[in-house]
This record gives sequence, C-alpha cells and structure tokens, in this order.
Amino acid sequence: MNTISRSANRTLINWIGLLGVIALISYAAAVIFSPLDYPGYNWMKQAVSDLSAENAPSKMLWKQLAALYDKCTLVCLMAVCVFIKGKLNKPLRAGIYLFTVMSWISGIGYAMFPLSDSGNAGSFQDTMHVYVVTPLVVMLSIASLVVVMVGGFRDRRWRYLAIGAAVALAMMFAGAIGSAAVPKAYFGIAERFSVFAAVGFTAFLGLCLFRGFKPHSAEE
Repeated sequence: MNTISRSANRTLINWIGLLGVIALISYAAAVIFSPLDYPGYNWMKQAVSDLSAENAPSKMLWKQLAALYDKCTLVCLMAVCVFIKGKLNKPLRAGIYLFTVMSWISGIGYAMFPLSDSGNAGSFQDTMHVYVVTPLVVMLSIASLVVVMVGGFRDRRWRYLAIGAAVALAMMFAGAIGSAAVPKAYFGIAERFSVFAAVGFTAFLGLCLFRGFKPHSAEE
C-alpha cells in the first residue's frame, strides 16, 4: 500500500529522473558494443573516445547506441536543477548546478571537437578535444563533486549525496592516476573509471530526483 501511495505522489519531474539511468544504459551499451564494428580495437589499451573518432569504423554504431546518452543526461540534470531550487543547502545546490554546467560543456564541446583519428592526430579539433574541452570538463567535474561533498557532509540529512559524490570523485582520481601509472597496454581499463564516474553520478542524481531528494531522516 505504501509503495502504491509513493508512486502516486510522484510528479512528472520525478519520473524524468529515470532519464539519468537511461543515459547510463545508453552510454554503457555504446562502450561495450561499439568495438564490434572496430576491427582490432583493444579496450584494455585504447580510450573510449577512439570509438567515436571521425574516421573510426565504429562511429555509426556508437552514434546509434549513444543516441539517448547526451539528451537524457541534460534533460535529467536540468530537471534536477529545477527541483532542488529552494531545497537542500547552498553548497549542495551550487555543486549540482556546477555539475550540470560541466555536462553541457561536455556535450557541446565533444560534439564540436570529436577526435579526427584514434588517439591524437594533432589536428585543430584534436587539440581542442584533448587540451581544452577535456581539462575543462575534468576541472569542473572535480570542483562540483567536492562542493557537493562539502554540503552533504555538513548536514547529515544529505550525507548520502556526499557519499555518492565521493564515490564518483574516487573513480575519477583512480582513472586519472591509473591512466598515468599503468603500462600503456592497460590505459583503457584505468580510463574507463574516469569516463563512467560522471555518467554514474548523473544516474545517481536521477534516482535521487525520482525519490524526491528525501532527507536521510525521512528515508525508510
């Protein structure tokens, strides 16, 4: 009976939160299945972005499988931003807003400047992809997650948000450190920790929206 009541109380904006989960599924499907159209692709060694490079044989399959990823991510996060207005505390709201800005920059930046070739061929769009868009996305991701952690750990009611941000941040650092520390033959494994961190945190925020961002003391 309680389950039926909770479901009935959800509004459209709460259901929009599930788009974050759909975005994660779409992205994961692209990462897992796009190599089927890329002969010789070594997922343990190569970056995920190689699959969507301009001349990658897997580009079309990537676009098909990841078609829901960018759209669902941005719609979900914008719904989260609308829902939390006047709720949570200032650091939490600021962190989530900043994370949303990062997602917009990521979606637009990588679409405008995809890799021209697997790796870095040195073209203008490769330079923008590797040295402008990626550092900006990484810095905003780290900053936003740290701010969410500050707000969440400050108020125990929202500690679960801080824990979610901490897990995502740990994955980002594991990916960044691992990519530099492991042999090149295993670069792809370490890099995947980083790329799934932001996608996973978006899904997490989407589920929080679906549940109405309940404070911890109100959770059953």
